[in-house]
Parts: sequence; structure tokens; C-alpha cells
Amino acid sequence: MAYSAFVRTHGWSGAKPASDDEAVARILEAAGKAIEERGADFSISDVARTVGVTRQTVYRYFSSTEALLVAAAVHAVDGFLDRLAAHLVGVTDPPEAVTEAVATALEWLPREKYIGLIMAPGGSTHVQSVTSDIALRFARDMVGRLDVDWTAAGFDEAELDQLSEHLLRIIQSFVLDPGRPPRRGDELRSYFRRWVGNALLRR
Repeated sequence: MAYSAFVRTHGWSGAKPASDDEAVARILEAAGKAIEERGADFSISDVARTVGVTRQTVYRYFSSTEALLVAAAVHAVDGFLDRLAAHLVGVTDPPEAVTEAVATALEWLPREKYIGLIMAPGGSTHVQSVTSDIALRFARDMVGRLDVDWTAAGFDEAELDQLSEHLLRIIQSFVLDPGRPPRRGDELRSYFRRWVGNALLRR
């Protein structure tokens, strides 16, 4: 993206960004703060005020609140999945890797408002259903970053796509209703190991 003259001459709380990439990064950071404080009920005006620019400046980079929310979620998803992959380094058994990935994701999600927003259909007017592109990307990337040799385990790309969708639906169901009382720790992992992980045993 070419650097804009508009960026050079307007606002930014007196500290103009050096490039459009830096401008986008600042806007995403401000959106993150707004989401943490207000959930999906933030507005472009909130973000513009935090950055020190007009709403029109934000709209130059993000066409709508939904577009900004999705961009912020994509940014957050990458960091979340990096941490999840690091947590699971060395877990190469497919059933165990999937069990721990789903259980850990559910344990971490309450602290991740960005990602929680994309997991609950109807939770925001800005977010689509569980089969939205961003949610499916989350699940597919989660599976792909596991320390598992899926080819050696006998899974092709079509099966991994289906597995990702299945895990996404499981995560979504637990986000919407964690159970009464909610399963935690070893109990949660035992449940997923039996009813999810065992479906991945070598065929």
C-alpha cells in the first residue's frame, strides 16, 4: 500500500506513523483496547479517538466496524495459535495433541475477547456464524500447527478440513454452554480424549 499524504498531515496525536503499515498497526492496537473494554460494542469513533485521528482516517483502512473487528481478530488469532503451538511442542500423537489443543483453547478463551467473539453466533452483530471464514481459519490453523505428522498418521487434506470443522463446532458448543458443572483440568481432558481423541486412532 502506497504511503498516503493524508496520513502525513492529519492527527495521530502529534506522532505521525512512518508508513501505512504502522498506521494500520496503531489502529489495530486501539481496536484491541476497545474490544477488551467493550467487547464487540465498540465503534469506529472509539478507535479514532484513541488513535487521535478522525473516523474518516480509520475508514481509509477499514471499510466498516465489522472489517476492523475481523482484522483485529485475525491479528489476535495468530498470537493465540503461536502460544498454543508452543504449549504443544513435542506432543506428536494425534489423539493426545487434539485433546490437549481443544482443552487448552477452551481454558484460554475466556481471556481472549477477540477470539471469543467469533466463537459464539449471535454474540455480536458484527460476527457471522461458526462456519465463518475467520472461525474456520482459526480451527484449520490450530490443527496445522500441531506437532503432528498428519500424512504419516493417514490423514489427507480433505480429512483435516473436516477435522478442523468438527473441532471448531466442539469448541463453539463448549463456549456457549460449558456444562453444569463445567469440566476442568484432567476431567475435561479425559472427556475429550475418549470422545474426540479416540476418533483419531490409526485406522
